[in-house]
Amino acid sequence: MNKVMTRTKRHPGTRPPVRHDPRRPGRTPARTKPAGGRLATPQHPAPPAPTAPTAPTTPLPPPLTGPVPQPRPTDRFADLLLAVLSGRRPVHSMLRHTAGRAYDELAWLAERGPLRSPHGTHPVVRDIGYYVAAPGALEVFARIGAGDRVRAMAFRLEHGPDHRWRCTALELDGPRLPLPHDD
Repeated sequence: MNKVMTRTKRHPGTRPPVRHDPRRPGRTPARTKPAGGRLATPQHPAPPAPTAPTAPTTPLPPPLTGPVPQPRPTDRFADLLLAVLSGRRPVHSMLRHTAGRAYDELAWLAERGPLRSPHGTHPVVRDIGYYVAAPGALEVFARIGAGDRVRAMAFRLEHGPDHRWRCTALELDGPRLPLPHDD
């Protein structure tokens, strides 16, 4: 995921202080005294240092060409939802990734901590499958390994007009969020 972080300048035109560390790569090394006892200057250059024989260099492999493959939205959302349901991420981190009732379902499930492991092992996504329900809509199912137990998670992804995928429904094996009653 590529995040863009922006900051507002508090004092425009000023720069933050610079770290002056001679050990940092890319800096010129500090001047030292050569064996003769005097500093090297343009008028009095330092004697040349003996050079060691160099080993033959091996050519570097050619750089990879083509675009880097991006993770599928099904995989990405399964990992995000699993992180929230296991307690590794807060529920509000999914606000921009959900639409409709899905956020309420996620908050209700995360409150009960169905995938939190008391033994310290984190649940993992074992398998993912999906069904194209309509153009721009995916019904996704995932098998979650939680210790020696396998759980099921299902969610719906819809591709919005802003070209972003959003989770619009979520179910986990076990109890479901009660439906609101119309009185």
